[in-house]
Amino acid sequence: MKGRGFVGSSALGRFFWRQERRQAALWCAAIVLLNLLVVLAYNQIYQSEAERQAMAETMSNPAMTFMLGPGYGLDDYTIGAMVGHEMLLFAALAAAVMNILLVNAQTRGAEEDGRQELLLSLPVGRLSSLGAVFALAVAKNLGLALLTAAAMWGAGVESVDLAGSLLFGMVLGVTGLFFGGLTALFAQLTEAGRANLALSLGALGVMYVVRGMGDLGREWLALISPLGLILRSQVYVRNFWWPVWAMLGLGILLWLGAFGLKRERDLGAGLIRWRPERKASSRLLGSPLALAFRLQRTTIISWIGALFFLGLSYGSVFGDLEAFLAGNEFLKDILPAVQGYSLTEQFLGMVVLVMAMMAVIPGLLAVLRLGREEAGGRLESLLALPVTRLRLLASFTALSVLVSGAAMLVSGLGLWLAASVVVEEGLSLPMMLRACLAQLPAMLAMTSASVLVMGFRPRWSGLVWGYLGYSFFAVYFGVLVRLPEWMAKLSPFGFSPQLPVEPFEPLTAAALGGVSLALWVLGSVGYVKRDIGV
Repeated sequence: MKGRGFVGSSALGRFFWRQERRQAALWCAAIVLLNLLVVLAYNQIYQSEAERQAMAETMSNPAMTFMLGPGYGLDDYTIGAMVGHEMLLFAALAAAVMNILLVNAQTRGAEEDGRQELLLSLPVGRLSSLGAVFALAVAKNLGLALLTAAAMWGAGVESVDLAGSLLFGMVLGVTGLFFGGLTALFAQLTEAGRANLALSLGALGVMYVVRGMGDLGREWLALISPLGLILRSQVYVRNFWWPVWAMLGLGILLWLGAFGLKRERDLGAGLIRWRPERKASSRLLGSPLALAFRLQRTTIISWIGALFFLGLSYGSVFGDLEAFLAGNEFLKDILPAVQGYSLTEQFLGMVVLVMAMMAVIPGLLAVLRLGREEAGGRLESLLALPVTRLRLLASFTALSVLVSGAAMLVSGLGLWLAASVVVEEGLSLPMMLRACLAQLPAMLAMTSASVLVMGFRPRWSGLVWGYLGYSFFAVYFGVLVRLPEWMAKLSPFGFSPQLPVEPFEPLTAAALGGVSLALWVLGSVGYVKRDIGV
């Protein structure tokens, strides 16, 4: 990157790396670890060819094709073919979201916060900041690709070979670089970070839907979507590299377009004015609750939409569930063994519990956003108004509860809709709603735990995510690894009933509610008394 426009790019690159190294490392570690655990788990679960072929039959229905893409190697469904079919798209989506968030934060987000103006007051070129962002995007996506390849090949599974693992990792890398370039390009068009984020995530969603429609029979439609293009690599089956080179070329074109547009616009402005500026803010922003929603509406809508599709994906497998579970001892072990209930009903209870642990995530993000506003120095101006700290915390907590409840019900609705299509007798909607509502006490307890952290040590927000991860492991895998029951009870989800096979206990729900209230009160006291910024 030579030339006056890129003067200082290397110094800015090091500065940006110091800013986002933790987030990038956490994202990469999560993606790598998830893929590695899936390889190890699948190798343990599907030990016989009969079990893998039963899974292949389940994955061949149109609903799963829409969700995951076309299945390659279904006639010989090895662990490698299974991982490539079921994980490549979701891992690529995770890589795309990682790049969208990080690039948006260092481009349009930096301009909104005033950081870009400070940097341009230094002896740096006009394009140096974007050049540094591009260099970081290349480095982190290449690192993600290599780490993923090494981890998956290092799992020691025969069909997960080195060639396929390298291709799997590089697909993630070029997908991340592509969506990073798309976000950088949109950053030159939009006028606000939220608009850029909404446009980038919206484009990702449209590409996913177009890919799904194409995979159901229109090959040309799938190929015009980058997400459909990467699936044609047929990882661990035929290992085609041409989609990688195509995505790499498209990604470079997007970054070049972003550099070209960056030259033409003023700092803080967008090349496209989406709507005229308002002389006064909306009346809907007259309360802290409305402000909390406005700050996070893109994240909330994205999470609720993703959880609806998660429910659809779970519900789509119910049609072949009886035959599939009958030949899989691993999955039967983690289901609650209750006489008098079908495997479908047992599986439903487990799935709803998993969805509850996913649905609480946007609620936790709503509470922890208060810490981000505090760290960004924007909370002082808000508290200078006639708004008390307690009201502010209560508003963000109320939004968290509403969002978690809505996410739980929407994911349950998606599961019910898909299952009603593929199951002959269908699923009872009232039973589905009761199973979802039974998870709310545990979700409230998790929200209150995040309030407790926010009240005393907002910088320790990682503890909340660690606790949620522990909950998932202890409750979901605890039976397999023979964890003592009390370890599962350390999580509020350890007390959640798996309806309809387990009864709902009002006393247990009331106890969780009492604990939630106590944690919230304690966290509120700490938040009101501590110094802002500490």
